[in-house]
Amino acid sequence: MTLHKITGLAVAVAFDCGNLSPVAAALRAKLPDTVLIVCADDDHATAGNSGLTKATEAARTVNGLLAIPVFPDNRGPEDTDFNDLARLAGPEVVRACIERATIVTPLPCTETPEEADKENDTTRLDSAVRRLAALSPLEYDRVRKAEATALGVRQPTLDAEVKAARKGNDSGGLLFEEVEPCPEPVDPAQLLTDIAATIRRFIVCIEEVSHAVTLWIAMTWLIDAVQVAPLAVITAPEKRCGKSLLLYLLGQLSARAITASSISPAALFRTIEAWKPTILIDEVDACLKDNEELRGLLNSGHTRGSAYVIRTVGDNFTPTRFSTWGAKALAGIGHVADTLMDRSVILELRRKLPHEKVDRIRDAEPCLFADLSSKLARFAEDYSEKVRQARPPLPSSLNDRELDNWEPLLAIAMTASDEWLKIGTMAALKLSGVESASQTIGTELLADIQVIFKEKRVDRIATAELIQALCSNDEKPWKSYSKGFPVTPRQLANKLKAYGIHSKTIRIGDDTAKGYEKDQFTEAFSRYTPSPLSASVTASQPAPVLDLAAFSSVTQADDVTLANQWKPFPALNCDVVTDRRGIPDDNIIDDGDDGHSSSFNNNDLREVTL
Repeated sequence: MTLHKITGLAVAVAFDCGNLSPVAAALRAKLPDTVLIVCADDDHATAGNSGLTKATEAARTVNGLLAIPVFPDNRGPEDTDFNDLARLAGPEVVRACIERATIVTPLPCTETPEEADKENDTTRLDSAVRRLAALSPLEYDRVRKAEATALGVRQPTLDAEVKAARKGNDSGGLLFEEVEPCPEPVDPAQLLTDIAATIRRFIVCIEEVSHAVTLWIAMTWLIDAVQVAPLAVITAPEKRCGKSLLLYLLGQLSARAITASSISPAALFRTIEAWKPTILIDEVDACLKDNEELRGLLNSGHTRGSAYVIRTVGDNFTPTRFSTWGAKALAGIGHVADTLMDRSVILELRRKLPHEKVDRIRDAEPCLFADLSSKLARFAEDYSEKVRQARPPLPSSLNDRELDNWEPLLAIAMTASDEWLKIGTMAALKLSGVESASQTIGTELLADIQVIFKEKRVDRIATAELIQALCSNDEKPWKSYSKGFPVTPRQLANKLKAYGIHSKTIRIGDDTAKGYEKDQFTEAFSRYTPSPLSASVTASQPAPVLDLAAFSSVTQADDVTLANQWKPFPALNCDVVTDRRGIPDDNIIDDGDDGHSSSFNNNDLREVTL
């Protein structure tokens, strides 16, 4: 008898080697909480089929399951065991036989047939419940339908019995309310609309936030169909803005949700590895304080392909891989670390005004969240493959990481309906379309230097003059950057060095000094600072995304001409946006007549009507 691991279960492979029952009993004593599957030899050419007989006795001894090889038609007289089956039909057939392992019927006793049948049936049910309770929630979810059918019971009844058995299990285990998918097909668009309305019923927020929350909740049910799992970061500037309440709603509607006010790094990856839950962390501003390891683990769970950590386990310090993949929501005051914000869909809440009315959560109908969860489970069951294959059009105005974050949500929206794709796209533009929201200290420095070059209209500047200009704005960090003192030339040089920019000796008039030339910043400006056109009056819209081009533009009628109105070059498909700040100085060409100018850019040809 040899021991293997197949689909998370211990499998005892039995060969025809005499009385297996004592060996099986010893194995059971060594592994009291493990589901054992005894794989029989089928000695079909031998009188009494000793392999099957002894394997059945062994399975009965350990209260385990019995797997019998099912051979194809080309079976020979010497083909009796699972090795022969693998040779003839392949490993997948072997796996299928093992996964169809059944409970061994107890031996008959001296009771009456009616009593024996009743006791056998009760024993069979009890044994099945104990076996299923020993499975992880994920493994149980995969087999619950088939097991309920085989046992002749309803799935909710089996769920309740398994849940009760787990409570009495000394090994413990985190329990989830098993959600029964809605028996009737659901309309995905209507389901998403109902969830968004439910969010706004209890939470004061803008529509785009409720739409983003809705799509994120749906993503938790479709986590196996997406490749990126953006964090949902619920934030507000002050207390009493509804952060914890929104987190509670996520817990009611998300798949396999676990809510915690604090969690250690080890508990996080072990919880994810064991139960594949949706992690909801409240008071994250305190939880992440001085906890770089936890922040790194949260970062690692963003993309499926890299969502793993390696830790040593046991007395032998065996390197073991743990998954960090899954949906996670964080709630706290203010913004979390930039690396987390960069991997997030930001859900900003505000404090309720006296005239803003929402229902109290305690007034919710008893079955409201259960009904929505049941429909979400059915949605995931019916549409996961469509979501996996969906390739939604993505707003070009978002950066690469924002596109990664929104792609799974827009794939779900696209699967639901064209209207929800438009709704989701508008939410993405509203919540993630402002680049400066996640600006780092380095990109802020580059942006401020870009403004200084533009305002001074120079092509070179001394370090001392640049620092003086940076510190002239009291609202910027440079005046108190160094422990309350202005940024030093060395600190400035070190910061710019990361972008490949180094100070050099330059000539300004008749003098020379250490400083920088504007050309040194050209690549850094183009890569790391927002385009001058990005902070415009009207947010740039992707073209085309369904009929988004029909949204209201600056010009409302054919006979109206507005000053400084951008018009698309006739041969190209460009955005139509009126820029608050006018034409970038870098691209101005003075015609020399009346002081008016036209702007041209090789990458995005536009014409200005003045």
